[in-house]
Parts: sequence; C-alpha cells; structure tokens
Amino acid sequence: MSDLLPQVLFVTGRLAEFALREVLNDLAPRARIQADIAVLPISVAALMTPRWVARHLEIPPGIDRVILPGHCRGDLSAILAKAAPATVELGPEDLRDLPKHLGQDQDRLAGYGRYDIEILAEINHAPRLSLDQILKEANAFRAEGADRIDLGCDPGGPWSGVGEVVRALIDQGHQVSIDSFDPIEVAEAVKAGADLVLSVNGTNCHFARDWGVQVVAIPDIPGTLSGLDSTLDELSQHNIRYRIDPILEPIAFGFTNAIVRYHEVRRRYPDAEIMMGIGNLTELTDVDSAGLNTMLIGICQELGIRSVLTTAVINWARSSVREIDLARRLAYHAVTHKTLPKHIEPRLVTLRDPKVPRFGPERLADLAAKIKDPNWRIFAEDGQIHAMNNKHHLIGTDPFLIFDQMGVDDASHAFYLGHELMKAKTALTLSKAYRQDQALDWGYLTEPEISHRSRSARQAEESP
Repeated sequence: MSDLLPQVLFVTGRLAEFALREVLNDLAPRARIQADIAVLPISVAALMTPRWVARHLEIPPGIDRVILPGHCRGDLSAILAKAAPATVELGPEDLRDLPKHLGQDQDRLAGYGRYDIEILAEINHAPRLSLDQILKEANAFRAEGADRIDLGCDPGGPWSGVGEVVRALIDQGHQVSIDSFDPIEVAEAVKAGADLVLSVNGTNCHFARDWGVQVVAIPDIPGTLSGLDSTLDELSQHNIRYRIDPILEPIAFGFTNAIVRYHEVRRRYPDAEIMMGIGNLTELTDVDSAGLNTMLIGICQELGIRSVLTTAVINWARSSVREIDLARRLAYHAVTHKTLPKHIEPRLVTLRDPKVPRFGPERLADLAAKIKDPNWRIFAEDGQIHAMNNKHHLIGTDPFLIFDQMGVDDASHAFYLGHELMKAKTALTLSKAYRQDQALDWGYLTEPEISHRSRSARQAEESP
C-alpha cells in the first residue's frame, strides 16, 4: 500500500537532518506520504540558494513533490526543470510548522478561531493618566484582542475629564465602559458615549433609570448573592438591560464559593448575560497568568458567561488580554466540538514544549563521527549539551566550560556560539526543544530569530 502513497522529497542541510527525520517519523504516516530526505553538502539549510540547490540536488526516480527549506527564496526555474515532472515548493522556515504546511490540522481544526466571549480590558486608575497614555494603552489592548475598554475610576470622584476621554476613545473606534460608583462620573461618561456601567446594586441601581445603557449588576454583600434578586427585579421593571457579576474572589478569600455562585446564578437565570472579573485571580496569585486565564475562560464557556473583565497591571499578568483572546478560541472550539482542549492551541504553551524530540546518545555519536568540517553543531537533551565538529564531541552541562574547550578566537563566532550554548542551557532547564539557529518556542511570545549565518549571508548579498 505504501507504494501508492505520494513520494515527497524533503531537502535539508546536515545540521537539520536529525531534527527533520524526527518530525517526519511522526508526520509522514499522518500525512499519508512516503517521505524521503535529501541531505545536501551544507551545514545550515537557511544558506541554500536555488542556484546552489540545482547544482547539488539529485532527485531519485518516482518523486512526486520536492519541498525546499523555507529560506531558499529566489528563482526556482532551474530546480523545476531538474525535478520535472515532480512539483517544487518552498516549505516553512521552521520545521515545527511542517504539519501545518502539509495540511494536517485543516480538518481537525476546521473553523477554529471562533469565539463568543467579549473581553473588557480595564485601564486602572484612569483619572491619574494623561489622555495620550490612555489612548496608547487602549490601542495596545485592542491589538491584543480586547473588544471593549473599561475605564477604571478612583474613589473620591467625580473625574472631571471623563467625558473628554470617553469621546476620544470612541473617536478611535473603541467601545467604552465606565467602572465607577459615582453617579455624576457615570452620567458624564454615558453622555459622552459609554454604553456599559460597572456596577450597580441596591445602593445605586435607581440611577440607572436615567443612564439608558446596560449595567453590570452585583450583589449587595461581597461573598454572597444578597440583594441581587431585588436589584435585577428593579432593573427589569424599568427595562434596563443588565449583565450579572457574582464577583470572583481571590484564593483564600472565597474563590471556590465564588465559582459556585456563578453556577448558581446560571441556574437561577438561565438566559441572563453574565460577566466575570477574572483579574481578581490573575493579579492576586503568584503564578504566570496564562494557565489561570485559560482555566477561567473554560469555566465561562461551559457556563455561558459571555463577557470577562481583565486587568494587566502586575508583570506576571501583563499579557492577560492576549492570553484570554487565545483561550476563548480554544474553549469555544473544545466545548462546541466536544473535544479535549489539547494539541489545538500551541501558542498558549509558553514555558515547556508539548514534546521534546530526542536523538539519543548513539545517534549523536554517529553524527559526530561523520562530520567532516569544522563547523560546530549543538544539541541539547537528557540534561546535557553536545557540541561537535570534525575534531571534537564535547559533552557537558556548563556552557562556559564547553566553550572553553572549543578554542574559538574570532569574536563574532564566539558571540554566536555563546548565544547558542545559552539557548541550549535554557532549553534543558525548562524542558524545551532546542534547534540550532532557531528561536526557542515560547508560544505566542516567540520572537523570530535570524541566525548568525543567515544574517552574515544577507549582509554579504546586500553589500556592493
């Protein structure tokens, strides 16, 4: 049956050969292809040019498709002529993107990216900020996925500039809510165009009759649902739209009971709009916020809570809006498709990688024995860094000690190797996959990396 599968030839350099084989061992059966690898006589695949590939590539008979490294840009006509009737294409620049390139997630993730949870991003202590500061923060929140900007006001108002700020935000296309118990402050914000008020309870819900906008109803006594029913009754009598927020409490101050209250509100009011202020947990817990945000969004998705309020003040939670934007898509897909939220949204996995390829000591030793040039290859696995070229196979845990044995004099090359060795050490520390000349995978926080060799080659091409 395998001879009926399309034969795909993957072109690479010596350095990436092992990593490519590791990826294809898992990917080829799923993609229903017969994978062959052509290892060309160059260390770094990113340095290949189409003209160079055409001179060195030998294409076995029966190949249907040739996939070149993504960096190999330029005129492919010479390769096309040599490969005919096989097709020739550029693959991804990063091996980790090969499954997507071969369409492995298209059916499983059909329609992925939809969501039905609104993100309110709060600008804390807004009265203390200048208009430019507020607009800059609001635009940054929108770029990260926020749907509405919430102006967090300070006690002791009213804030005389609230109307000006609301109008400026609306002029830039933002939806605006006002977070205040001061009725004068709220009235000015609503007059300027704010269309949601946080929050009302038995003490101030009567003011909502004059505002003419949606409000967030909360209990009269924190940690309970006391007074909520009567507030909702009054709002309903005056045809005032509302969302309910039973208030999320921090850990040690009633967190579990708060989750139960959200469940109870959904039971009592099956059709009501509900909001959860999740910053109360992420800002007040010593832990990176991505996991907490994802868990809370999962609860919201299951309970039909269609809006969340978040802050991004403390450093470990400053990326909360982006995390929630990714998490709401993941949760929506999982709940609507009745599937586990696993192997769907890799961008939320930032600290440790989902899978760390392992070559093993035998394969690494075999590679070291076959190297014929002085270029260093670096690997990291099983707690050890391997650095090898045609004269050495250095193994250790301390990148400084390994570097001392390399005997490198050129400053630029030394900087490059030091950079790679520390990346390898970081990967070992955090159980991440290390691939030389590629950025470590930090999920949505990953910044693309231009390798030392690629940068040098580009500079040489651009110089007169």
